[in-house]
Amino acid sequence: MSDLWQTSTDVLVIGGGPAAAWAAIHAREAGAEVILVDKGYCGTSGATAPSGTGVWYVAPEATARANAKASREALGGHLADHYWMDRVLDQTYTNMNRLAVEGKYPFPTDPATGEQLRTGVQGPEYMRRMRAWVKRLGVRILDHSPALELLVDDAGTVRGAAGFQRQLDRDYRISAGAVVLASGGCAFLSRALGTNVDTGDGALMAAEVGARFSGMEFSNAYAIVPKGSTITKTAYYGYATFFHEDGQVLEGAGSTKGRSVIARTLLSEKVFAQLDRADETVQTQMRLGQPNFFLQFDRRGINPFTDRFEVDLLAEGTVRGTGGIDVVDDDCATTVPGLFAAGDAATRERICGGFTGGGSHNSAWAMSSGSWAGAGAARFALGSSRPDAAALRGAGRTGLRPSDSPTLDTAEVVEAAQAELIPFQKNYLRHGERLRPALDSLDTLWERAGKELGGRTGDDRVRARQAAAITAVGRLMYESTLARTETRGMSKRADHPEQDPAQRHHILSGGLDAVWTKTAEVAS
Repeated sequence: MSDLWQTSTDVLVIGGGPAAAWAAIHAREAGAEVILVDKGYCGTSGATAPSGTGVWYVAPEATARANAKASREALGGHLADHYWMDRVLDQTYTNMNRLAVEGKYPFPTDPATGEQLRTGVQGPEYMRRMRAWVKRLGVRILDHSPALELLVDDAGTVRGAAGFQRQLDRDYRISAGAVVLASGGCAFLSRALGTNVDTGDGALMAAEVGARFSGMEFSNAYAIVPKGSTITKTAYYGYATFFHEDGQVLEGAGSTKGRSVIARTLLSEKVFAQLDRADETVQTQMRLGQPNFFLQFDRRGINPFTDRFEVDLLAEGTVRGTGGIDVVDDDCATTVPGLFAAGDAATRERICGGFTGGGSHNSAWAMSSGSWAGAGAARFALGSSRPDAAALRGAGRTGLRPSDSPTLDTAEVVEAAQAELIPFQKNYLRHGERLRPALDSLDTLWERAGKELGGRTGDDRVRARQAAAITAVGRLMYESTLARTETRGMSKRADHPEQDPAQRHHILSGGLDAVWTKTAEVAS
């Protein structure tokens, strides 16, 4: 390994998806020097890049906006905040229009009116255009450079990050006036398409500096997929009929309502689906909207509209859930000075309450929160002088600085954490009698990882930190789940099947060795 490489900047953005790109754009436009570090290659890594996605894009018309806000209010357990929903709808409308002009995105046009249709994007083209836009503005992009820990000054203010550049085989240390965490959520390395970089790294780094989380109980998203597939496009299963193994219709099964029916059935038998409720027009639109969804069928000689195929459920965690780092003001600042959060790394309860899914609100939140966090970080950074790099210390612990010799195998940690977090009989079909033993196992794993998990090479340390992050996210998630003794949003408790009006509140959480939870009122 070569010598440590060091540099400084005004704003450091950690991540490479849409939230990170919008953060970099707005920080740069606010006058800040910006460096963006991505675990993968900015423009191709993350859950958005390989997918087609809808966007919560609604014209500024009163009735349309009111309907848009009401559409998921009950589904999300009445935890969303209309102030934040209005802000996101406004910012998303602005950003999508900017994407068309400044980002040069080739939106399709309505053949009847000739107007562009700006309610969705193709991920590969979207992120290719975003990378080009970011670079045009003069943002320095460091690809294949995962951040491993945040840097803080003596007052506890976040002032940069340290990490490893894989292709150059060297450590780096970047001091900054402020940091935006836009590193994505955590899908527990479940193999869901594009989530190989979404291992909760930002959550771990935020917890290490004392940041607060919100809504971590709403982190149990599971997508319907063809058996053995990684491609999640659950919205398409709204056109599906589901079947028992013997060919009988599986009553009550569905993509939005009825996914738990599929989960319970999968515990004892195979489940099959057929997209038999899509007419020819819809079939054409589906193929145009998500070509890679159909590639898997075409290669196997299956017509999903006329043939039945076996399905499974794939964990997507906080990538499609709503829990994440809490944001405390309009700039998406966290509870820690100098640290801002955006996209899947931040809680989406403000606009979704306790339920979301792929695209739509998530896409809108990524571009909106990224814009606010980038601009806010620039104001914070430009309001003071750059920090003295020599005075900063790394906040990283588990996976970086074990208290004993690093003898614990990283793959063993990941496998043990996955055993408690991925099985849907534990994390989706929730019951206190299954959750408590799972949390106990994760607590034990975390304690052992603190002593024995680490790595000598750069890549070893990256993998160790991923294992630590998955475990940390799981503990925050299950502690929050046990604190909500009701069924609300996507957190459905078999031992508490009803919604409790007295629990219409947020569950806040935090901590590392000892995870804490408390409640917070919902904005009226």
